[in-house]
Amino acid sequence: MEIFYSPDSDGKTVRLDPGESAHCVRVLRHRTGDEVCVVDGLGNMMRCRLTDDSPKGAEATVVQTFPGWGSHPYHLTMAVCPTKNNDRYEWFVEKATEVGVDVVLPVIGERSERKVFKPERCRKIALSAMKQSLKASLPAIEDPLPLKDFITRAEGLKMICCCFEGETPRRSVSQVLEDVPEGCRISILIGPEGDFSPEEVHLAVEHGFVPVHLGPSRLRTETAALTAVMSVYLDFIH
Repeated sequence: MEIFYSPDSDGKTVRLDPGESAHCVRVLRHRTGDEVCVVDGLGNMMRCRLTDDSPKGAEATVVQTFPGWGSHPYHLTMAVCPTKNNDRYEWFVEKATEVGVDVVLPVIGERSERKVFKPERCRKIALSAMKQSLKASLPAIEDPLPLKDFITRAEGLKMICCCFEGETPRRSVSQVLEDVPEGCRISILIGPEGDFSPEEVHLAVEHGFVPVHLGPSRLRTETAALTAVMSVYLDFIH
């Protein structure tokens, strides 16, 4: 199934940007009258018919709209410290998009080895992963934020994954999600390679975060982040 992306739609007409137009017309050789599928990044998949096959600005008429296409019954924010190797973070963004995530927020903590993070490439990876996995919602890849700022601003059901027991015993993600209704807003914090500091965990708990573990194995940052995404997905998708 070929999926094109365009945020430029009024519900009746869809306009593809030059990149998507060239792929549609020059690479896949679609012509006026052909049926194509376009997602808007907001959850809608539109079955369309091409009315203009210009490789610089193709247009199509919307025939049918499918809201919530490829969606998941929760809103998940993953606040993940950037990895020292950018490729590992990009791998996480790709796989998390395929599974189901709504916001990826790079957070900078006390022990973060990477203090500077540029999200542009991750945004392109998320767009490609959204189309590849047949979804219509594009995750927001936010600009980096200091960890303490996120802790004080986060809302909804909040969890922090840490490798040590603090004053509050850790639970599994599944235990925390017991009896949580569909549509719940969930935020999960994943630390850097050196884990969170005790002070950061204490601050998070003070602000309503639940300490959680991801099993007995010691996981890399990107593996822990994807495991957390999968834990939420499997808990809701039966």
